[in-house]
Amino acid sequence: MSVDEFPGPLFTDLYELTMAAGYFDRRLDETATFSLFVREHPRRGYFVACGLQAVVDALIRFRFSDREIEWLAQAELFKRDFLAYLATLRFTGDVRAMAEGEIFFADEPVLEVSAPLIEAQILETFLINTVGVASMLATKAARCVHAAAGRPIADFSLRRTQGIHAGMTVARSSYIAGFASTSNVLAGKIWGIPTSGTMAHSFVTAFESETEAFEAYAELFPKAAVFLIDTYDTIAGAEKAAAVGKGMKQKGQALMGVRLDSGDMVALSRKVRRILDEAGLPEVKIFASSGFDEYELARLIAEGARIDAFGVGTRMGVSADAPYLDTVYKMVRMGTRNVCKTSEGKVTLAGEKQVFRKMADGQFKGDILGLREESRDDAVPLLSMVMENGRSVGPRPTLEEIRQRFAHNFKRLDDKTKDLTNPQKYLVALSERLVELQNQC
Repeated sequence: MSVDEFPGPLFTDLYELTMAAGYFDRRLDETATFSLFVREHPRRGYFVACGLQAVVDALIRFRFSDREIEWLAQAELFKRDFLAYLATLRFTGDVRAMAEGEIFFADEPVLEVSAPLIEAQILETFLINTVGVASMLATKAARCVHAAAGRPIADFSLRRTQGIHAGMTVARSSYIAGFASTSNVLAGKIWGIPTSGTMAHSFVTAFESETEAFEAYAELFPKAAVFLIDTYDTIAGAEKAAAVGKGMKQKGQALMGVRLDSGDMVALSRKVRRILDEAGLPEVKIFASSGFDEYELARLIAEGARIDAFGVGTRMGVSADAPYLDTVYKMVRMGTRNVCKTSEGKVTLAGEKQVFRKMADGQFKGDILGLREESRDDAVPLLSMVMENGRSVGPRPTLEEIRQRFAHNFKRLDDKTKDLTNPQKYLVALSERLVELQNQC
């Protein structure tokens, strides 16, 4: 199976299938609508919508193979008529969703599925996993981009993400959120994301001296040479890198940069900057990597580190401070009946919905959560049809267009809501008609 291939409808929790069997047995086949949303999160003032293209691609290909039906039959859990039904099952419903790269907030549906009940139910696990993880990672990456204050960031997380699919999702999600590049070569091939990388300490230690290692790398990559200078002593490494850089300059070449990977980044970056400038190499950039996340990036910049670009790895790639989003997929309508959940602390709102965004002076000024059939003159609707009767509709944006959409939207979000430690709560109000519907539920 390739990394971007839908694993099939067995990528689900067992209870989705047992519930589907129950619906089938009782002939519950009316159209149901489910809303996918994220509950309130204490460390996140906003979320970045991501993963929609993977959802659409998967639903187009949704079907149980003969081998999957045979495997289910061997479990002796399901009746033969239900298995025969699954063998013919395709997704025939509608999907309304926010565009990838859109910014959304707690309790707002980022996606709604309206489909025959069994189809809509079986999708729950896949949708939560796909949209929830991608949005979690895009949100984490967006926070890093904000903290870097315009300095480029590269995704260096691949070796420590939780598996192949996670590594690919990080590369795509972080690029959408504004990362400049990724170390993930396969992501570069599949999606055209710019790739970047330097060298590891093993490269330096494979040679008799740092100077020999730097010269070898410069000879092989004269247009993309970045030297890792902290293998032994960072200051001595910087001086050797500067000497090799001066030699490259005399040949008409240009050392791209040096990389710091340990130590006091603020003090070392200042000293390295001075060494490079005094060697006549002011154009050489200082890159840094070392367990960074948005909090560390903000600290380094606030304390005056002379770092031009960052490599951000593990903590972003696993969203270390918030390694999951409380993403849920709840039924809000069954046939002609609006339904809700009233459990303490986990109330859900009944009815098919639309999210309206109010704008003023080019800035987000608050959202209104209303009913799907509502229209407003004072706000823009965010949920649009992306699948109708099981088929993809509308234009398919490129990755660059999604990335540009995010950048455009992020500029419109107030900095107080972007705050890393104490974000201001964004205003999401309920429309009068939605409130009235809840009172009837």
